[in-house]
Amino acid sequence: MHNTQLSTKPKIITKPILILSIVSLLTDIASEMLYPIMPIYLRSIGFSVLLIGVLEGLVEAVAGISKGYFGNLSDSIQKRAIFVRIGYTMSAIAKPLIALFTNPFWVFGVRTVERLGKGVRTSARDALLSDYTTPENKGRVFGFHRSMDTVGAAIGPIVALIFLSFLPGKYSSLFLLATIPGVFAILLSFLVKDKKQDVTIEKKKVGFFTFLKFWKEATPQYKLIVSGLLVFTLINSADTFLLLFLKFKGLSDTQVISTYIFYNIIYAILSYPVGILSDKIGQKKIIIAGLFAFGIVYGAFSFANSLWMVFALFLIYGFYAAATEGISKALITNIVDKSKTATALGFYNSFASIATLLASSLAGLIWNTYSPRATFMISSIGAFVVAIFFLFTLFQQRFSVQKEN
Repeated sequence: MHNTQLSTKPKIITKPILILSIVSLLTDIASEMLYPIMPIYLRSIGFSVLLIGVLEGLVEAVAGISKGYFGNLSDSIQKRAIFVRIGYTMSAIAKPLIALFTNPFWVFGVRTVERLGKGVRTSARDALLSDYTTPENKGRVFGFHRSMDTVGAAIGPIVALIFLSFLPGKYSSLFLLATIPGVFAILLSFLVKDKKQDVTIEKKKVGFFTFLKFWKEATPQYKLIVSGLLVFTLINSADTFLLLFLKFKGLSDTQVISTYIFYNIIYAILSYPVGILSDKIGQKKIIIAGLFAFGIVYGAFSFANSLWMVFALFLIYGFYAAATEGISKALITNIVDKSKTATALGFYNSFASIATLLASSLAGLIWNTYSPRATFMISSIGAFVVAIFFLFTLFQQRFSVQKEN
């Protein structure tokens, strides 16, 4: 009789990771109930395409700059969970307030508060995900989180689609309905706990822009990766413009929301397996593939003259999102010191959001001045340039390793 010992592998998707992912899922149900109809709603109350672009970019910039500060603060006080709770609460409360008045200043203000909640929570939440896993499994964990988050992003538009089918044009009521999953997200966020840190860090006073000092101490690898990603963000306007372009091509509200649901389903399905693949072959390779996919979609989008072509492009676009969103965070957390994870993420997120402000504003300007097609072609070319840049640095890195050996 042979004695056999059963060896069990450590669990990768642990309870804290699962809770954070479900909270993100519920929040995205609420957010994505509104996102596909947001540009349509704003147009219905008198916003121009240019003003929509400025609004989307501005609120993302506010959220982004705050990500740097709150990420740095999270590292300084060695707390994550409190930022997660406050951030989700702010977003859930602000959502229904958007529909109370149509004054542009009110819409700007409330939308800013709603996105500021994202700024408070994001860096700390992603750092917490990093705390609860190992470098070898970062892609899998961030991929799982993005998958759950995106399931919510698919459910949200489905709810909106059903709601508007019965009550067309009742956008204000839809904003109120979106508070329900938001409230559940708040309640569940109180189950999120910090992981005990192995080292104690000296607490320092954190100013609003103290996180900017991180660039001086960052490694060359971090600077290279973040620089490339920021250049890409600068030419990557908000997805709002994709939805507006569908309307420009004559698609109905139902068709626009349907394509967005399809995109999120593909994104959700691919995020986890793409994350696993990135752990095996390297996050940078996956990001490069995602950038090439983006370039293809944006280059071909203006030539899509049938609904099946639109769906085919959104299929590729789903892969792009799965290959870049969570994977870039996994890559960043793997190349920085553990005690600076939230600061590193916050620094990147801050400048990415400023770039989004410029990208969305420029996209709206090019759209109005030239044509929608010009907006997409510029983004396509920019994505290919950044992908080739990363590809070149990858080959250069391999060559240096071979030379040393």
